[in-house]
Amino acid sequence: MSDVSTPARAAGCPRGPFPVPRTSVFDGLAVSARRFPDRAAIHYYGSDITYASLLEQAEALAGYLQQDCGVARGDRVLLYMQNSPQFIIGFYAILRADAVVVPVNPMNLTEELEHYVADANARVALCGAELVERVAPLLVPGKLDKVIAATYGDYCTSSAAAGLAVPDVVSAKAPTSGAPGMVAWRDALQADRKPGPHLARSDDLAAMPYTSGTTGRPKGCMHTHGSLMAIIGVAGVLHGVLAADTLLAVAPFFHVTGLQMTMNVAIYQGATLVVMTRWDRETALELITRLGISIWIAIPTMVIDLLGSPNVSREKLASLRHISGGGIAMPEPVAKKLYELTRLEFIEAYGMTETAAPTHSNPLDKPKRQCLGIPIFNTHSLVVDQTGGAVLGPNEVGEIVTSGPGLFKGYWNNPEATRSSFVEIGGRTYFRTGDLAKVDDEGYFFMVDRLKRMINAAGYKVWPAEVEAMLYGHPQIQEACVVASKDAKRGETVKAFVVLKNGRDDQVAADDILSWAKEHMATYKAPRLVEFLDALPKSGTGKVLWRELQERENQARA
Repeated sequence: MSDVSTPARAAGCPRGPFPVPRTSVFDGLAVSARRFPDRAAIHYYGSDITYASLLEQAEALAGYLQQDCGVARGDRVLLYMQNSPQFIIGFYAILRADAVVVPVNPMNLTEELEHYVADANARVALCGAELVERVAPLLVPGKLDKVIAATYGDYCTSSAAAGLAVPDVVSAKAPTSGAPGMVAWRDALQADRKPGPHLARSDDLAAMPYTSGTTGRPKGCMHTHGSLMAIIGVAGVLHGVLAADTLLAVAPFFHVTGLQMTMNVAIYQGATLVVMTRWDRETALELITRLGISIWIAIPTMVIDLLGSPNVSREKLASLRHISGGGIAMPEPVAKKLYELTRLEFIEAYGMTETAAPTHSNPLDKPKRQCLGIPIFNTHSLVVDQTGGAVLGPNEVGEIVTSGPGLFKGYWNNPEATRSSFVEIGGRTYFRTGDLAKVDDEGYFFMVDRLKRMINAAGYKVWPAEVEAMLYGHPQIQEACVVASKDAKRGETVKAFVVLKNGRDDQVAADDILSWAKEHMATYKAPRLVEFLDALPKSGTGKVLWRELQERENQARA
């Protein structure tokens, strides 16, 4: 099989490569603010922020980062927030300061956050008010020097939010005083600092989202302005995003899907983002109806939940003209119901943190269900034999390898992991995705299994080695092995097989382990199931036979 490089043939788009902008990601905001200064860039529970105001605030915060926090070109800055106006302002402010955004899942707790601070050598963090207590222990010499804490509710007036279920977290107040180095968002903006010239170029680092893997500890994926722009530039074509569009922003911004396919593409196109801090199906339904939302980039579990509402109707969804997403396959019955209500197919896509969002997407005019789609513009993908690297033909199962301008530049401070993640085939360098797939006769990719050991819990990637490493911190656990367990709602959930230090102990119950895990790791990573064993199965060299336990769990759930 020859590699598939562009969806032009299947999608009916112009042939040939798609030009990649050579500007910084920040330039997208600057241009949109000049084109549409009075247009709403953000709608937040009834309140609007115009493009002119968004740019002004990003500039002011960038100046504060440079002058008061000592942020220099190339420095890493943590962005630890839920979806909010401040996340968007903070993201573009960090880029305006020529620094590198390190987006962090707001579910992460202090112990997990500490790794990002140390590994990225970050000295400054922007965080939500509700997360201050998790960040505060790291505001010490040798770790963080400055934390800017945001009150989401500053951008939401109660009168404008009438009739909407605003989550409690929006009203959480940032401290106005406290530990040295803790600054309120409002005070940082009111300092009215002016940033220096914007120096970042296409080849400079722009963002470093973290992903885990078989080795346990999360690794920073180095993305340049160029690799991000390679996706932002084509996303408008892939999903038909126009300046006149209004996008429902519920996919998490810390993740590349929400960051790139919702937030950044909307800003680049000059569209309006309708931001929800927490998912709530009735609020989402009300916003779609009230604001005439036209585009929704969604996690399939959100669509499933929305369609389960007793209030959903064809009339309330009438404004939607495009719904797409990825993470997990959209179940056929749900896709069918969605089509019956909207006459829209859910456009499935495929990508990962290392690729700055999608490498594959279904063409708008010819999508297939439960399908990864075909390679997007400028992207080359193959299915290869996982042992010898030979290119496979149609309907043969092998590993997806992919190459394109959206690829990251490697893992931060981890050259060994970087080397093992790439392979050269036919003079071209490809990234090894670790996913097993096949390609049909029309060039569409279909997921079969995963080569890497990973759990997909409602679209969140959970890496067993990372969870195991944290479980070893429990005083009673001698050994642990984490596997995926089938779950009707989440698709998969996390199960831990545990060996206690003193053997079976009636004083330690499964609930004790589960409660401890929730206190020490993000909720989506924490095991939902625990099974005690006298010993873990091991090879002759002492390696834990996790596949044996995974198969055992699969059979039990079957």
